[in-house]
Amino acid sequence: MKAAFQVDQQVRVTRIVRDDGTFAGKTRGDLLIRRGSLGYVREWGVFLQDTLIYQVHFIEEDLIVGCREQELIAGDAPWLAGAFQFGDWVSSTRELVVGGQRVVATGEAGRVMACEHESRGFYYQVLFGQRLFLVPEQALYLQEEAG
Repeated sequence: MKAAFQVDQQVRVTRIVRDDGTFAGKTRGDLLIRRGSLGYVREWGVFLQDTLIYQVHFIEEDLIVGCREQELIAGDAPWLAGAFQFGDWVSSTRELVVGGQRVVATGEAGRVMACEHESRGFYYQVLFGQRLFLVPEQALYLQEEAG
């Protein structure tokens, strides 16, 4: 088994990394690293004889996390990602109106269910209450940043 990434190489995580129950001080399901974050390979090893696991230090978050090879790309590889990802809680920066009726109030919270990239930019499928809306990136902000 040959490692795709070397020690001290900068890598980018391509998926959300959540605690699988093995990260000290966190609860299963807690967000550890956001998709697109950069880190550096500290070392790597083999898990269950057929899976390479890289120990990656994400300096900005000051976390060392185990990542599978398929979750990583080289840090200098092309990367196109929007501001939000699946599961993020976002709020609307403006009223959303359909057929002249306000369906989402300014500041109302919703959950990102999917991301779509078009020539005009990023759009997100956001679940507000029981309804799903396609919303442009500039009409949303991350709930964590609201305070």
